[in-house]
Amino acid sequence: MDDLFSDAVRQLLGNQCTPAVVRQIEAGASPAALWRHIEEAGFADALVPEDRGGAGLSLTEVYPVLELCGSHAVAVPLAETVLARAALASAGIAIPKGSIAIAQGRASEDGSLVCACVQGARVTDWVLVDTGAQGVLLPAAQAVQTRSGFVLDAGLSWTAGAVAAATTLPDAPEAQLLLACLNAAQLAGAMQAVFNRTLQYANDRNQFGRPIGKFQAIQHQLSVMAEQAFASRMAAQIGCRSATGRPDRLRVAVAKARTSEAVVEVAALSHSIHGAIGFTAEFDLQLFTRRLHAWRLAGGSESYWHSVVGAMLVDHPGLALDLIRTATDVA
Repeated sequence: MDDLFSDAVRQLLGNQCTPAVVRQIEAGASPAALWRHIEEAGFADALVPEDRGGAGLSLTEVYPVLELCGSHAVAVPLAETVLARAALASAGIAIPKGSIAIAQGRASEDGSLVCACVQGARVTDWVLVDTGAQGVLLPAAQAVQTRSGFVLDAGLSWTAGAVAAATTLPDAPEAQLLLACLNAAQLAGAMQAVFNRTLQYANDRNQFGRPIGKFQAIQHQLSVMAEQAFASRMAAQIGCRSATGRPDRLRVAVAKARTSEAVVEVAALSHSIHGAIGFTAEFDLQLFTRRLHAWRLAGGSESYWHSVVGAMLVDHPGLALDLIRTATDVA
């Protein structure tokens, strides 16, 4: 079931989320057409139970879909919507049509709500905000936007009236945990795409009468990239290992720490091998490496999640190996 599902997602994204489409959306074009294809196919309801109209998959089974969001540089918050809709379904709340971003927010004394940075804010319909006390589902169109680092992200703020009228989730999952989980998977997909494109370029680019991929120095750089990309994929799969729609904190900490740690080296080596052409707007590589740097920090960087794992290790009775076995399910 999960292979058929992910294969269908791969085919749709390959046809509808091309680099040209990603560029158009980043330049300000409407994401409605791309989202309509995704919505009609039912991919955003992958974690929603079958009796609620979804596919009824587990987070483990949905991992390939989250990875594909990274390998195709998807310009709408599909990964976020998959996890957000699962949270809404679990709470027995009606799921609205449209995409849903996930964010951490701060409630002000006057009742307004502020999110410093919302991933995909400029292309989402809704935002599921974790205030620390509860979850709040708010329409993105009612928010005031402020600029953020990545082109599709933005800071958002809602008035007290908008917050009072919003749907609330008393037992909403932690936004940072969800973001770390989905971004680890997207990082794994994007790094694999960067490696594949760099390997192809090294085989196609000729210098001194032969492909640059034949030179030992380039081969060494490619081998390091491959090591980092495949290790990240294994870590991200661990982060999504769950029989339900909610991720495990320890596994996510391992996944996000490892994938974020790999970003700097993979991005740097890919641009080194491509030379100056890799940085140009006309070349597709930058669509992925810019996302690598944005997703590395989103949901917590490697230093944050390393500290989380360290704290768990200090508090965990017994051997460090026992904690590793807990995270990886190794008997």
